[in-house]
Amino acid sequence: MTHTGHADGQPPSRGHGTAHGGDPGGGHDGPPESGTDPGHDAHEDHGGHAGHAGHAGHAAHGEVFRRLFWHCLLLSVPVLVFSMGFADLFGYEPPEFPLSTWIPPVLGTVVFAYGGMPFLTGARGELRDRRPGMMTLISMAITVAFVASWAATLEIASHELDFWWELVLLVDIMLLGHWLEMRALGAASGALEALAELLPDTAERIDADGNARTVPLADLAAGDTVMVRAGGRVPADGQVAEGSAEFDESLITGESRPARRKAGDTVVAGTVLVDNVVRVTVTATGEDTQLAGIRRMVAEAQKSRSRAQALADRAAALLFYYALAAALITVVVWSVLGDTGGAVERMVTVLVIACPHALGLAIPLVIAISTEISARQGILVKDRIALERMRDVETVLFDKTGTLTKGSPAVTAHAAAEGWDAADMLGLAGAAERDSGHPLARAVVRAAQEDGRELPGPVRDFRTAEGIGIRADVGGRDVRVGGPGLLRDARVSADDRLADKAAEWSRHGATVLYVVADGRVAGALALEDEVRAESYEAIAELHRAHVSAAMVTGDARPVAEWVAGQLGVDYLYAEVLPRDKDEKVAALQRRGRRVAMVGDGVNDAPALARADVGIAIGAGTDVAVQSAGIVLASDDPRAVVSIRRLSKAVYAKMRQNLLWAAGYNLVTVPIAAGALAWAGIDMPMELAAILMSLSTVVVALNAQLLRRLDLRPEAVAGKGNGNRGR
Repeated sequence: MTHTGHADGQPPSRGHGTAHGGDPGGGHDGPPESGTDPGHDAHEDHGGHAGHAGHAGHAAHGEVFRRLFWHCLLLSVPVLVFSMGFADLFGYEPPEFPLSTWIPPVLGTVVFAYGGMPFLTGARGELRDRRPGMMTLISMAITVAFVASWAATLEIASHELDFWWELVLLVDIMLLGHWLEMRALGAASGALEALAELLPDTAERIDADGNARTVPLADLAAGDTVMVRAGGRVPADGQVAEGSAEFDESLITGESRPARRKAGDTVVAGTVLVDNVVRVTVTATGEDTQLAGIRRMVAEAQKSRSRAQALADRAAALLFYYALAAALITVVVWSVLGDTGGAVERMVTVLVIACPHALGLAIPLVIAISTEISARQGILVKDRIALERMRDVETVLFDKTGTLTKGSPAVTAHAAAEGWDAADMLGLAGAAERDSGHPLARAVVRAAQEDGRELPGPVRDFRTAEGIGIRADVGGRDVRVGGPGLLRDARVSADDRLADKAAEWSRHGATVLYVVADGRVAGALALEDEVRAESYEAIAELHRAHVSAAMVTGDARPVAEWVAGQLGVDYLYAEVLPRDKDEKVAALQRRGRRVAMVGDGVNDAPALARADVGIAIGAGTDVAVQSAGIVLASDDPRAVVSIRRLSKAVYAKMRQNLLWAAGYNLVTVPIAAGALAWAGIDMPMELAAILMSLSTVVVALNAQLLRRLDLRPEAVAGKGNGNRGR
């Protein structure tokens, strides 16, 4: 059952007194925050999310950790070979020569200072910001091992505290973990690089003499004309000046099928010309292009925080104090028990295994991957909170015109009078309308040319009559096309069957045009703002997910009710003035509904801002895009279902990662502290470092499973016209 809302505004005019009866449908309603170069202040913001966001997605910084790891690993080999503890473990005598005993402390110090610098610098930043976390714990662990080892080397303390080989392995494993982590984050943040690579390096600009000359992209300016050949990419936003061709826009809109663009149509930088050769007049270059805007939105989304991230940050802070307390208790208890060497080793082990590395990675990696896969499929997330809220949305409010409908008139039905062939009648109408620039005329011509039909001709003496219609000589026949006023002017009438058809079309808001040939009524056409075929699937899928659908429009109630009935929406708000659309969002919210608003126009901006989730469809206008938390590059309403799927999947991955990361630490810290030593179970510090890194790998692999999520609109389940009249 469709619930209808009421509005005080008047419906837009749909009278048939003009030449074409009015326009059917009425009016048209990261880059990371910091780097991580070792020894640089960019690495100092490493607590919780900030730290991971600070080094996420930079292949260059991953390369730094890769280089550090291999250098330190090479330096560690002599330390292992000449360390007594390592030799005892594997049952061999280390080589001896003058000063050979100084190899472990000297090279161990180099590894500590060189390989440990990123962690020490990061810890300084965390403590300065009063946000101790992962880097602080790692720094405490390696510093304690370093100081204890020098104390043992200088015979200030027992040789049991000689941890040189454990120290270098600990630093090596930490560097390896960071390298692997940054590779994962770098791959996940590849959306920006992929978008940047969509643009060619050069363009073929048409000079004043008409010749094409290859120029750097930076030399293009608005107003220039460029030539784009088959297989080439459009170098800048523009309009097709000459030619007609299909364009692959999949990396911008997520739509897999090529779109045909002809003279006057808009094309977007980065799209691929599939066939033919066209000339394009440049309208925007560089940072003003739609592609640049998409890149900015992707970058902002990767940096934006979320509620889940805030929870992870709090958990990481609590884990730091939990680990610190456990480490202090461990060293005190085992020292009291008389095992000083074991006390220090277990303290270091606790500090290592309790590092909130996996916890810090749990959310940023999911954010980076989800941002990448959504951007590749035409879903641009500006506000992470909006994406999180989408899973809880109970009602989706669609603007009608341009969202659920195509926003332009189309012939949806036609009928021939007795004695006339329908195809012949439509062909005469299309031929007569061919020289008119009116939107309804273009719709009639498109319908007449379907399936490649040739229009009759020649056409002569085209003229218009205000309030009546058009008139032309088509192959020697006097053809007129217009609204009901045409019948009165020509003093003719439709037969009963045709009149009944026209009355039925009018009742649900269609514009009716009559075709009169040689003084006789040949037939009639119904023109409407055509409902998108994808809208049926979108509404049906929302219903399957127990989400209600609502529609708001400025159109007259009969038009709105007919579209609502076709789609099966649950709530209808018709004859709504543009300024009142946001009030309809508020009305649904007052009912206790969590609302997503989907629109594409300037007059949708207040409603997009008021909704729990604002979704601008079809890239929309600048105002609509600024007001929305999520922007769809395509105009396919099924993408709303894809957003909800993404929201639920992202939440599930965040929750799984948080539970794993927190649970892992709660279980392993007591073991590292020696709680099971009575049973002969002890955890060496190097094993703790390996397990800590493995926990990070588990989190990373779990986040990578998001890549299996299919967000393409055509993957929306369910075909047909959905649940009508739910």
